[in-house]
Amino acid sequence: MRTLVIPLTAIALAVGGCANMSETQRGTAVGAGVGAGVGAIIGNNTGKGGSSRATKGAVIGGIAGAVAGNVWSKRMEEQKRQMEQATQGTGVEVTQTADNQLKLEIPSDISFATGRADIESNFRPILDRFANSLREHPATTVTIIGHTDSTGSDAINNPLSVNRAAAVRDYIVTRGVSANRIAIDGRGSREPIASNATASERARNRRVEIFVAERQG
Repeated sequence: MRTLVIPLTAIALAVGGCANMSETQRGTAVGAGVGAGVGAIIGNNTGKGGSSRATKGAVIGGIAGAVAGNVWSKRMEEQKRQMEQATQGTGVEVTQTADNQLKLEIPSDISFATGRADIESNFRPILDRFANSLREHPATTVTIIGHTDSTGSDAINNPLSVNRAAAVRDYIVTRGVSANRIAIDGRGSREPIASNATASERARNRRVEIFVAERQG
């Protein structure tokens, strides 16, 4: 009976925790949960040390399941190349994530003024090219996440980060991309990528991240 505890718990957590997730995040979470469950069963049935093997199997299976939730197709690779060319020299970082999403990290010096959610003029051409790419790849979904530095309170930073993500979504929608494909979120100052000790480090934390995913199947 104990052999089922890890897989059933993993799957239940994956499915039960999906209520507030985007479609992309739900796919990844369910994939991770199912992968963890399968990994645990395999690990538990492949020799001695069942509990330890089940735990290791769950971890490995979870990673594999999360990656399997999204696919990295030729279309995604082409979209990555397009965005790399479109953003060359702008400071925008374009990468492939571990769970097979295309990620654009847009720094504050080309996206938003301090304390504001109005899109800067030099950010618009980048979003224009991004919207063009999305129209050419209609099977993809988009998640936009806004971030702030630690200056100010959560009461200010949390809605500001959401408003920045919403501003990007709204701009892309005006360029012909369906709003149904886009999910937004704001993380306030909770997920810094640098210390908030200096002005330059705070500027790195004031950013927008855009994730593009193509679902399996």
